[in-house]
Amino acid sequence: MSPWRMTRWERGHPLPVTDPDSDPVEPSTGAGELPRRHEALVSVRLGPSAPGSHLVEYLRHEPCAVEAWWIAADVDAVVRLSAGSITVLHRAVADLRLRAGVEVAEANYILRALDLNTAADPRTEKESPARTGAAA
Repeated sequence: MSPWRMTRWERGHPLPVTDPDSDPVEPSTGAGELPRRHEALVSVRLGPSAPGSHLVEYLRHEPCAVEAWWIAADVDAVVRLSAGSITVLHRAVADLRLRAGVEVAEANYILRALDLNTAADPRTEKESPARTGAAA
């Protein structure tokens, strides 16, 4: 089935297993290699007639939804989506626009995490005029 016509169950996690002794089949990856996850932070503005509870209920049943926050800004909420493929992630963003009562959904796709633990190499870092105190 085309990813654009997938149901939420087909897009996300498999259907719940009724037999507690059976393990769901996981895709195999290389030794110690984590599967690549595609993620997006989606800024959401609800429509004038859409209650916030409708968005919350939609996200509870959306397999790609990882986290969400109500925020005080030009938008009402920020939603973090995660999927195994970029196509599935695009579909989840489109469904958020179409089915969750969202007026505006602006997606920011995450490329990679910043490494905040490693100090920058001072030899490769160029000094800016603001740091040196030099006038322009």
